[in-house]
Amino acid sequence: VRAGLPAIGAAVAMNLFGHGIALSGDYVIQAAPKLTADAAGLPVGSVMEASIPLVAVMGAVTTAAAFWFLRRDLRSGALKPESAIKPPAPLIGSASSGGKLLSGRRRLVLAVAIPLLFAADIAAMFRLNLQGGEATALIGGTAALILLLVSLMAHRRGGFGKTTAYLVDGFHFGFKVFGPVIPIAAFFYLGDAALTELYGHVLPAASHGIVNDLGLALAQSVPVHPAASAVTLTAVGAITGLDGSGFSGISLAGSVAHLFSSALGAGAATLTALGQVAAIWVGGGTLIPWALIPAAAICGVDPFELARRNLKPVMLGLAVTTVVAMFLI
Repeated sequence: VRAGLPAIGAAVAMNLFGHGIALSGDYVIQAAPKLTADAAGLPVGSVMEASIPLVAVMGAVTTAAAFWFLRRDLRSGALKPESAIKPPAPLIGSASSGGKLLSGRRRLVLAVAIPLLFAADIAAMFRLNLQGGEATALIGGTAALILLLVSLMAHRRGGFGKTTAYLVDGFHFGFKVFGPVIPIAAFFYLGDAALTELYGHVLPAASHGIVNDLGLALAQSVPVHPAASAVTLTAVGAITGLDGSGFSGISLAGSVAHLFSSALGAGAATLTALGQVAAIWVGGGTLIPWALIPAAAICGVDPFELARRNLKPVMLGLAVTTVVAMFLI
């Protein structure tokens, strides 16, 4: 913000790099490739390997396009740097707490130790083969341990009490931020077959949910050809991502990829990875407004405006990535 970057630009960067590039590949926790690989009947490693060029192309196109659009709007005056919000004051060492609570030496130690602790988490995931919920619990536990450690260093005898206060502040912020999720998510969850108990059993017994059924119907109505298969997997992934989670429909994308690859005789891993990338980029936090709420709240911007800002770069990225996948099948 001090360098002149609008808050919306910071939010776009968080989305594209964190919820797009990192989440669509998911090379550390490996939850996404495991779901798609199991549905497609493939080894997880093959899907991860096939996703590398797709994630790279998608990431390069979207971030470059977003940067260009941002610079264009700054030059034209549509965006102004001074419209950015002021960054929130840090909890520890903020002005309201009476000045800096940590010495420069301790800050330096923490600046080195915290990345090392998370790097140790990554090493432990590979060493112990931790995936999904186990890997998430390890990262969350490390974050809680760091919070406790920093609180004790900053407040000494009052560290435990301050830790509780920081946790309460965090939960309060979380509830405040995710409040809009409840009505918006309810709309998207109408398409999820796993939540039929909330709305009654109004769908056929074999239904995968309204949204997923649309994706499956699309997959069954197109000709079997490498180009058509790639376009269909992108469309299926994008449609199933409309529920806002990104993960709920990737198993369907894996199943559809298996069907097309069986007919084509090749390209199973590439098609599976393509459906995974499309689903997570759309639903994992770059286009669906309620999935954008964390980044929007942190940066103080409107999640719907953030979704509009992400739309063109992500659509361009999906188009280019689909064309690349056609040549890789």
